[in-house]
Amino acid sequence: MSWFKEVISNKKKALAKRSEALLTALAKSCIYAWDNPDELDKILQDSINMLPYCDLIYAVDTEGMLISSNVEAHKKDSTLRGRVLRGRPYMEKTLPYKGFTMSPVYISTHSGKSCITVMQSVTADDKVLGFIAADFDVEKLPIEKTEKKTATKWTQYKGDPAIRGTLFLQERVLSAMDKQLDNVTEIIKEMMQHHGIFHCKIHYSSSRVSFWSMENPYEYHIHMLDDIVDPERCLAYPRQDYPDIATVPQDKIADVMDMLKALRNMDETVYLRSASFNLVNGIVGLTFSCDGSHYMNYAEFLEWDLEKWFGNSG
Repeated sequence: MSWFKEVISNKKKALAKRSEALLTALAKSCIYAWDNPDELDKILQDSINMLPYCDLIYAVDTEGMLISSNVEAHKKDSTLRGRVLRGRPYMEKTLPYKGFTMSPVYISTHSGKSCITVMQSVTADDKVLGFIAADFDVEKLPIEKTEKKTATKWTQYKGDPAIRGTLFLQERVLSAMDKQLDNVTEIIKEMMQHHGIFHCKIHYSSSRVSFWSMENPYEYHIHMLDDIVDPERCLAYPRQDYPDIATVPQDKIADVMDMLKALRNMDETVYLRSASFNLVNGIVGLTFSCDGSHYMNYAEFLEWDLEKWFGNSG
């Protein structure tokens, strides 16, 4: 699962954990008042503050009609009773016939903001009477702490088909950086090991490197070859201790950089065009001459040999 999908999944699980038991109990207490809208409103009003971060709560029948008021923490709107809510995101595929469910994120017609609706069926004698629905403003949901993970499995992204289609009609042209590649590789190793550079992007074909420094991580600086090989670069990037937040062992930087150099030189048709390396999350990014891009954890990257790349560099 990608970081993006994992964060979303964790947030939804946290919301379910906070709300499912409370909504289940609330649904049971609403059974006897199901045909009495005023009494139903009172139960919902008394319960909304028990649901952390809930903005709006209401009851709908099995036909999708609003049978309660729209109840908020300190007010309610009874004028909307009888409105049919069919067509709303939470009344379509996610509508439960029994039990608890959660909608995808959608724009609330009530608040105009990104919202998630959780729903719990109200069941009496095994018959579904309707549903209790609770809306949560996505912006108000707390950020859940997740375990930091450094491993990222190899992911490949196909590039421009036009470039791929003419791949074998082209041949690598030595760049200015290629002619000093051994020296440049050693310099980048030194910058990442001892001068606070935690992320770099190397453009081999255009002979430039971008650096992100621990001293100012919000900005990056683009350097042409002359800057990189200039011994006075250390005045701009003074010596620093290796960052504590790095997940890449300091002695593995040289191995990664040497492997990047080998990929640049491995073939005259299929070769590394640019690469990135981040010491904090441990991700190595590679873009080849065929415009295919790859992202993987440094440890997995170092396990691959050149022969394996010949079969996967597209």
